[in-house]
Amino acid sequence: MTGKLFEDIRDSVFAMAVPDKYDSIVVINLCVPTASGVPLRLLPKEINGVRIIGIDVPGFGVPTHAEAKDVLAGAMLHYARKEAEQGPVQSQSTPRSGKPTISLLGEMFPVDPMQIGAMLDLMGLAAGPVVPTREWRELYGALDCAAVAAIHPFYTASIREFEAAGRKVIGSAPVGREGTADWLEAIGKACNIARPLIDGAKNKLLPVIDQALTASPIKGRITLSGYEGSELLVGRLLVESGADLRYVGTACPQTPFSDPDREWLEAHGVHVQYRASLEQDLAAMEEFPPDLAIGTTPVVQKAKQKAIPSLYFTNLISARPLMGAAGAGSLAGVVNAAIGNQSRFNAMKDFFGDVGAGANAGVWENVPKDRPEFKKKQRAKLSRKPVEEMGSC
Repeated sequence: MTGKLFEDIRDSVFAMAVPDKYDSIVVINLCVPTASGVPLRLLPKEINGVRIIGIDVPGFGVPTHAEAKDVLAGAMLHYARKEAEQGPVQSQSTPRSGKPTISLLGEMFPVDPMQIGAMLDLMGLAAGPVVPTREWRELYGALDCAAVAAIHPFYTASIREFEAAGRKVIGSAPVGREGTADWLEAIGKACNIARPLIDGAKNKLLPVIDQALTASPIKGRITLSGYEGSELLVGRLLVESGADLRYVGTACPQTPFSDPDREWLEAHGVHVQYRASLEQDLAAMEEFPPDLAIGTTPVVQKAKQKAIPSLYFTNLISARPLMGAAGAGSLAGVVNAAIGNQSRFNAMKDFFGDVGAGANAGVWENVPKDRPEFKKKQRAKLSRKPVEEMGSC
């Protein structure tokens, strides 16, 4: 960097715009460039036939990285849709099957699109590209679909582009037995699939999912929170696996496309919290003392301090298959193993006691002692101090 932020970006774009290597170059402004006023709109729209697309994704305006991906995907879909409206566009590198396709919205474990594709094949349909796409040309294929499956229902910017292209969007996903049955029904109706094909798909898939759920039961009370956007789907799968799930918190917003999952969970006694804060996640852990807490890093940290087994949602739960028969048994192993560690937590708690907690926190040369009289004196002093002398932020 030379101190000329925009000029350096512009020079880099020109240097990269080699049509033999790229169809497009996407320039993303995050917090600092956006706050500094870097004017991406002044970049050329095209250089040597390579599209130049500038997108502002300020972290102070987009609460989760999952929603930031939606902003990016929506902006690229908009650009691709406008191109397709003007005339022929390039075909995607992977050949199409010739069947009507269902575009899949939201990042997924690599096995899940394959599972969904196998389900759709039973109804004469095929799985389309997963948005966000791997290649620019896949955006055209995603738009050229029979319907869109909003696997992650908070991709609202992308949904607006699909709806502007005249595509119907279906919420929820094929998770568990009931989720799969409802999803196949919704997809079938949206694509005008004949009743025998819909029923045939259910009759073939649901017994296999039942068998997987029965073979891998989960026993124990669980609280669940995260920020990936698949929290409600994981919640449904846990309930169908036999878990006593009491709370699902997601940092993502509520949308109409998440209503099927929310309604199903609430009907099974689960409290669903959108835009969940850390305080709400921790309050749920206090209100429903769980055998296992699944959550974000600070939730997991607090749970372990309380000797409660816990799992980090992003690395250990969301990075697993969830759809169809493969998803039905994917959670039981890691969840049951974590719940089974309670005795180890109890042993560690008995051994360490209150070391490092309260007045024992920090590094000491001697054995630390609590000073309640000092705390009382300080509280009394602060209560007498005028508010204006305490400063303001």
